[in-house]
Amino acid sequence: MGTQPRVSAPGRPWWAAAVLLALATAAACGGGPNSAAGHSPSPLAGSPTPNASATSQTGSTPAPQPVTGAYGVLVSSQSASSYTVALVAVDGSCANAAGAPVPEPVSTSNSRAYYMDAQGVVRFIAPNGDAGRATTVPAGTASRRSMFAVSPDDQRIAVIVNDYTTSGASTRLYVEDLNGGGSHLDIYNRTGARTLWPIGWHGTNNLVVAVVPSCTQGGGPFCCGIQELHVIDPASATRRFTIGDLTACPIVGPASPAGDICWDGAQSKVLNWTAGTVRSFAVPGPEFQLLSPDGTRVALVDNSGTSIQGTSVSMAGMFACTWVDDTHVLSGGDPQHQPRLANVANGSMVPVAAQGDCAGRLPGGL
Repeated sequence: MGTQPRVSAPGRPWWAAAVLLALATAAACGGGPNSAAGHSPSPLAGSPTPNASATSQTGSTPAPQPVTGAYGVLVSSQSASSYTVALVAVDGSCANAAGAPVPEPVSTSNSRAYYMDAQGVVRFIAPNGDAGRATTVPAGTASRRSMFAVSPDDQRIAVIVNDYTTSGASTRLYVEDLNGGGSHLDIYNRTGARTLWPIGWHGTNNLVVAVVPSCTQGGGPFCCGIQELHVIDPASATRRFTIGDLTACPIVGPASPAGDICWDGAQSKVLNWTAGTVRSFAVPGPEFQLLSPDGTRVALVDNSGTSIQGTSVSMAGMFACTWVDDTHVLSGGDPQHQPRLANVANGSMVPVAAQGDCAGRLPGGL
């Protein structure tokens, strides 16, 4: 992969580690009948407030180029003073890498992986070697965290700024042009025991946000990560669909272009982006579950490894954390546990010359 630049990072508060762990490990969803669920649009927040002032600064950067294959995204250990973002191709090779001085957030469009540095500068890398500066978001402090999601076409960015307190968090969500910060809309502002994370975009006119606890008190499976997904209007924050339920059927894996999976304690339900249940299957205990991009396969991850639901394929010691394409899953790793790429059609695996936790896939549209 060549030399990977690293930059010193400021100290990180305890809540940052909790946010990062939940980002990497869980999501939430809800169930319904085996047909698309009916719904009434409900407001997630008040009316948007247009703001013409730009908050971004960009230089001359190459135009986004559509990727010609699929890639997994690995982010190195969050306990280090810096991190590396690596793009992993379906043959296990590393297409590109870059360093940044703070932990996640990371977001992927259909052409690039974006990441943020300690000053709030959002940069990008691409499989073809393109790299540069995209925009800026509010920089983190001892009690503040900014997270973002870039639209699949690299045109818009949704930013959530959380200010954490001992009793919860104040959450602000805005959407603006990625290039230049124009067409700025402040669409949500609320304080409470739950907050939001930007998960991604379903197309270019549906923003997906997750409902999560502001603090990680309590315990049990899926207690402290994403519990419910909301598909909202990126211009007004009006909720279009609720994917999952905070308590009855929490999400148990990362979102996919096909939807997501929730688990009600006995059954797992594959849900599409209009909140319809596509299919259900029995899962007796809590497991991390990953829906393939085309929605046809589910990877089940437990303490022994990864298996593919409804098949005899089982990969001991391989702990998948993302799909790369419809037939390959990727596991994270560290110096003691090398990441691997697995073919779910036959269970074969190859080592990956990178380290870190999964942070998504490229192309990254939901």
